[in-house]
Amino acid sequence: MVADSEPARPLRIALLSYRSKPHCGGQGVYVRHLSRELAALGHHVTVVSGPPYPMLDRLGDGVDLVRLPSLDLYREPDPFRMPRLREYRDWIDVLEVATMCTAGFGEPRTFSLRARRWLRDHGDRFDVVHDNQGLGSGMLAIARRTPLVTTIHHPISRDRRTDLAAARGWRRLSLHRWYGFVRMQARVARRLDHIVTVSQSSARDIVADFGVAPERVEVVPLGVDTEVFAPGPTRVPGRIVAMASADTPLKGVDTLLEAIAALPAVRELVLVATPGERTRRLVAALGLGMRVRFVAGISDAELAVLIGSAQLACVPSRYEGFSLPAVEALACGTPVVASRAGALPEVLGDDGRCAQLVPPGDPAALRGAIGALLADDARREAMGVAGRERAVQRFAWPAVARATVALYLRAMGVAPAGDDEATSPVVVPPAPAVAPLREWARPVGPAHPGASSQRDAAAYAPTRRDQPTPHDEGTPLHAHR
Repeated sequence: MVADSEPARPLRIALLSYRSKPHCGGQGVYVRHLSRELAALGHHVTVVSGPPYPMLDRLGDGVDLVRLPSLDLYREPDPFRMPRLREYRDWIDVLEVATMCTAGFGEPRTFSLRARRWLRDHGDRFDVVHDNQGLGSGMLAIARRTPLVTTIHHPISRDRRTDLAAARGWRRLSLHRWYGFVRMQARVARRLDHIVTVSQSSARDIVADFGVAPERVEVVPLGVDTEVFAPGPTRVPGRIVAMASADTPLKGVDTLLEAIAALPAVRELVLVATPGERTRRLVAALGLGMRVRFVAGISDAELAVLIGSAQLACVPSRYEGFSLPAVEALACGTPVVASRAGALPEVLGDDGRCAQLVPPGDPAALRGAIGALLADDARREAMGVAGRERAVQRFAWPAVARATVALYLRAMGVAPAGDDEATSPVVVPPAPAVAPLREWARPVGPAHPGASSQRDAAAYAPTRRDQPTPHDEGTPLHAHR
């Protein structure tokens, strides 16, 4: 992480997010927390967002919101809708519909064009522009006029790879077209000078997949609210909890369900998700109907209570660019069993103190790790204490904001490169093998590209954890978690 830097005066920051759904995915959570902590440092943040719009804790108190309307073609309850003629306002709207009608995902590009137009009239109000995962072609024109920092939570090429591995026949052609925007994002990323990502794992993937020069990428981890996410008073015997988009192959819910099917010690699996049809069928086929409970629409405070009541939390993903659910479990003092995939070893530690890591896509290994921990009270207690300590010491939103300000100053040319602490070198690894996917996990449609998990503030408006729409996180029809 870069070292803290103090600007000579408060900064005027434009924080751009092409969609900021407040209750799932990762982009809305990032915008909410980062804007709040930047304002707490005395800076002024203008969040510029397409729909769905974010919930902002300090709206009117150092944080403003500019809504850039789109046609919102993927809104619930009518995703992939065709707008009426009177809804069209300009050629960007036509481009948005044309991209959808040809099986593409156009929001990153069309938002960037609208943002470029808005900043053409208002850009002199800002010292720096911060793009959150958009990487649309319009960002290049913005970068020529105003210092630009871009967050890439992880390259969506990783989602594309996993979805294509699960697809067959004509669906592969459809997914290739849907993920066409990734080529644009790679082209834009290669031309940007200041990229921030959330883990060394994501940094390596950005370098490898997008061809970005390693020296242009900085790492600033995400944060967790350690006051909300804290250990609970009691643990329910045999309860484990997991958070996932249930029918997204990347999240490994199939592996988890197969693992617990032959593990009677798991009395209850609570999945914070809205299940799709394939998940329901697998639950029924494995005879898990009485042991699996789905929860949706809960606040951060309620989620923290749920995690704090579990004996274990599971993160069985095949890839994670960071994983806020993993850090939230640490903060709640809940031991974690997770895949050794993506950034999870980096976030959780690979020494077994806070989490037990297993190969991704391996139900037998996951079953063994869960069973062993459920049978070992002393180890669970020690892991919970170590996890809480790790979350408090390493992952806090105020530190994220301070490190991000240091990046702003570097982009502005105020802080010379030598003033910052050197980041770890980014090494391009060989392309990782894709964990095996079960037949049931073939996606019905694309899972949205974006980051990773998003919530509203309990104090401002109840945060809701629900199934991502086709466009949440961090993933196309995505987070971001």
